[in-house]
Order: sequence, then C-alpha cells, then structure tokens
Amino acid sequence: MKPKSISIRTVIASLAGAAAMSASAQVVNNDAYLIDQRGVVARSGFGLCWRTAEWTPAKAIAECDPDLVKPAPAPVPAPVVVAPPPPPAPKPVPLPPPPPPKCDFGAALAADTTFGFGKAGLSDSAKGQLDAIAKDAMGRCGKVTSVRVVGHTDRIGSVAGNQKLSEQRARDVVSYLQAKGLKADSFEAVGMGKSQPLASVVCSDKLAKAKLVECLAPNRRVTVEIKGVGK
Repeated sequence: MKPKSISIRTVIASLAGAAAMSASAQVVNNDAYLIDQRGVVARSGFGLCWRTAEWTPAKAIAECDPDLVKPAPAPVPAPVVVAPPPPPAPKPVPLPPPPPPKCDFGAALAADTTFGFGKAGLSDSAKGQLDAIAKDAMGRCGKVTSVRVVGHTDRIGSVAGNQKLSEQRARDVVSYLQAKGLKADSFEAVGMGKSQPLASVVCSDKLAKAKLVECLAPNRRVTVEIKGVGK
C-alpha cells in the first residue's frame, strides 16, 4: 500500500500559512495553550492554536479564540478641560472732573485820583475804577468767595489818625462794591495805616509839605483782592 502523496504546492501553502501565523503571534504567558521555545503559542499546520489540558473558555485569548474573548472596551477619551473664560476687564475708573478754573485777581486804587489827602470819600475816579472791578468780577467769576480790601495811608500824620483813615477808606470801597451788585461769601475791610509804605516811594522830609504830599501820593492807596470760581 503506497503512502498518500501530498503535493508540493499544498506543503508550501501550509508552511507559508504557518509562517505567517507564527510571525504575527504574540509572546504569551498562558498555560491554556502550548507555547513553543520562542514563547509564542504553537500552531498547527493550518494555523490553529494547540490547546492544553488546562484550557478553559475563561483562559481563551483573542489571538486563538476571538469568539470567546470580549473585545477590550474602547479607551475612555480624556475629558476635555475647557479653560474658564478670562474675567472681564475691569471697567475704567472715570477720571474726576477737573477742578473749576480759579477766578482770582486784584486791583489797586492809587494816588490822589482816588482819595484826596487826608480824606476817605471816594472820588469820581475811584468810583469809575470800582465800577470796572465789579463788572470784571461778575463777568469772569461764576461765584466770588471772598473780597478783601486793604487801605493804606502815607506817613504824614499820627499813627492813630492814619490807621483810622485807612480803615475808613477800605470800608467805603467795600460798601461801594456791594452797592454795585457784587456778591461774595465774605467781605473784609482792613486798614494798615502808614505801616506798609511802598519801597519804591522815597521822599525826603526836607521837602516842602505840598511837594511831600505829592511825592507820597502812591502810598495813599487801596488794594482789592478778589477770589472766586470761574465760569
């Protein structure tokens, strides 16, 4: 009886299949399958895994018994961390309004065109100057906070007499400005007598009285200081 012949083509195909299966086999550590010297599952000529007596369905591996192995669950995607939106930019702090412009100015009523020698009454020239001052203040200032009037005299005469005269001149100026409609939070009339002569006025006592009175005329003056808030 002759042995069955196996065609060369069949052998080559079987060997090729086994080689392919062997190349794709994974090294395993499982006593349910026969493991070769390479540490991979041994296969038959048809590419089937050789099971051992220890094999149970629970020990099945996907490489050999894919129908008995549940597919590994799909990896859970990492949660997408959404960065919180940036906090809203702080609202710009509005700048404080600029302070209102000041309305501060001064004027001087000087010499005998304003006051006669030894007199306190306002001359027509003095009234004209005060009219202009009142009009200027009411036109430029939204509010007048203070009016300070300071009267001065020359050095001729007594200290007490000159002090009294300077105070009266200051009061007369304040009264006139108020009569012209100038309003302020405060009015102040101050007399300095002959205590503050102008440094620029230099008159010798050797002059005749008329010449001395004429020379000292700039010291007989009244200054008006107005402070307020501009419009």
